Amino acid sequence: MTTVPRSPAAGLQGSRCPSCSVAVHPADEVCPRCGGPAEPAVLQGAGTLWTWTVQRYAPKSPPYQVPPGGFEPFAVGYVELEEGVRVAAVIEVDDFDRIRIGMPLTLTADDGVPRARPTSTGEEES
Repeated sequence: MTTVPRSPAAGLQGSRCPSCSVAVHPADEVCPRCGGPAEPAVLQGAGTLWTWTVQRYAPKSPPYQVPPGGFEPFAVGYVELEEGVRVAAVIEVDDFDRIRIGMPLTLTADDGVPRARPTSTGEEES
């Protein structure tokens, strides 16, 4: 199994154990439950917000690179996917006050950290 990052177009890359069906992200060659070999799998992007926080200060540099407009706070959290795995992601919303634990999110692959967006506009505005 390769550990080279894949393009976002390839989907959210994880792995699944053929013996006990455990899914993980990021992909791993070994199942964390039974220790057997795991196989590459594209994970579904649908999930719910498990927990979250707002990053109000710039991460360490390197590897963080300050964007041209300067640092702006961002939300980050764990999204629990339908496969049962929790994935850390940047939560892309305009208003942090609208974020709720349990809100439905769609997770997408990115060059770095996965991104999560509200599944429907109505959810973000409720």
